[in-house]
Order: sequence, then structure tokens, then C-alpha cells
Amino acid sequence: MIWKEHIKAFEGYLRIERGLSENSVESYIRDIHKLEQYVEMEKQSVTPESLILSDLQSFIHYISNLGIEASSQARLISGIRAFYKYMNISGIMESDPSELLLQPKVGRKLPDTINNNEIDLLISAIDLSKPEGERNKAIIEVLYACGLRVSELTNLKISNLYLNDEFVKVVGKGSKERLVPIGQSAIKQLNIYVNQVRVHQEIKDGFEDFVFLNRRGRSLTRVMIFTIIKDLAERVGLKKTISPHTFRHSFATELVERGADLRAVQEMLGHESITTTEIYTHLDRSYLRSTLLQYHPRGK
Repeated sequence: MIWKEHIKAFEGYLRIERGLSENSVESYIRDIHKLEQYVEMEKQSVTPESLILSDLQSFIHYISNLGIEASSQARLISGIRAFYKYMNISGIMESDPSELLLQPKVGRKLPDTINNNEIDLLISAIDLSKPEGERNKAIIEVLYACGLRVSELTNLKISNLYLNDEFVKVVGKGSKERLVPIGQSAIKQLNIYVNQVRVHQEIKDGFEDFVFLNRRGRSLTRVMIFTIIKDLAERVGLKKTISPHTFRHSFATELVERGADLRAVQEMLGHESITTTEIYTHLDRSYLRSTLLQYHPRGK
């Protein structure tokens, strides 16, 4: 409850004392809610005034590992500093733990991300008159819709597609399984590929259950996925260095930037718990689904 009270008072400070616009206030408040979510995941009931510099640094490190770009990290740090400045001048705290919180290094090269319009651009370069065209479109849609690792994509199974329920089962690192919600755009394209193209392929023994197949009826390799993406980027003149992992970073960035619960994003990505001392409680599937619908640009 103490977080709610402080955030509410901070919101009033931003509006009245600083006279910020509605959009700016919402942005600041959204960033502090992210910090609150992180703290709840790692330390459960910890008040904002009990946090120290190392806690804030750990939060920024966590956000960075999700693939959030440097400019967004800088804005997040600005929000945290504003919050703790308010806590300090209001007499709630005697010192400001955010004073020495460093901005992301300008020289550090973070992975490129791509947005919804660039996804459309890549898809526009696919020749859908060829059998592999519908497959490649499905690959792009699924990577962006679900934030899968490339190995999770190449190993995706027909038997693990629950498209009527709008989920896919993914086998991640250490053979750990998770259910990931999938948006309507990707579902539509998967159905076209699986039911109209793949059914006409001759499939080699042992590969019957793999979703994505090459011309020889075998599962696609990681290298082939890289090649497909690189070729599409070159065709449309996309001046970014992109790979299958770019889609995973972009998936996380879109959700976090639009205000999705960090716990839900972490669950969908299949990240390990951010704490090693507690057992991570899996979120309800309906909550993950509603998060994707609300915050992913291709969720609906």
C-alpha cells in the first residue's frame, strides 16, 4: 500500500508543483510502477524509501537485459531521479539513492529493434506466390508475436500449437516448457501455412511434427532462419543489423514501452526468475493473454 500512497503523492507533485503535461505525468508514473513491479518480484514487500543505489542499479540492469534501448533506459532513470528528488524535498527521505545512478553509456551498442511498420515492410518483400513465401511470412509473424528464441522457433511442434486457445507451447532452455500467448495476425498466417502449404509437402520420417520445414521436408536450421531474415532486410533496404534475436528484443521492448507488467513479459520470454532465493510463481494464462492483447501491436 505504501507504494500506492507515494506514487499518488508524486503524481500530484508532478501536476501541481512542476506543471507537467498529462502525457509526461503518465510516463513518469508508468516508469515508477515498473520499479515497483521489479521490487515486488525480487524482494516482495519493500518500501520505496528502503531502496538503496544498488537496488536501483540492479533494476536498470534487469531492464537492459530485456533489450530495452539506451534512450528508454535514460528516460526511466530520469523518472526514478524525479521520484526520489520528490521523496527528498518532501522530507520522506533524508538522502537520495538515485543521485549516483548513471545513465547508459553513449558508446555502448545495444541490439537494434524493429517496430510494427518495419515488420509490415519485411513482409511486403516476401514472394507469396512461392510455397516458401507463406512459410517465411509465418516465421516473421511468429517471431514478432511470441518473442521466441531461434532454437524455440525451429523446434516448434504442430502438436504444441493451441491456436483455438491462442497459445503455443514452447520448449526453451533446459527443456523447460512454457505457454506463450499468440496474436491473431500470427494465428491467421500459421493456419494458412500449415493447412494450405505444408499439407502438400512430402515430409521426411521423424519430421512430421515440426511446424517449419525446408523444401526437403526436414526442419529448418538456425542458419536458414538467419538467412531468410537477412535477405528480407536487404530487399527492403532496412539499415539495421537484424537477426532472429532482434524480434525477441523488439517483442519485449514493445510490451515494456507500452506499459505491460514486467512479470508477464519475463514469463513470456521464458526468463529465469530474477531472484534465486524464491520459487517463481507462474502467472495465470488468461493474464498473459490479456497482456499481449492490450500491449502488443499485433496482438489483436
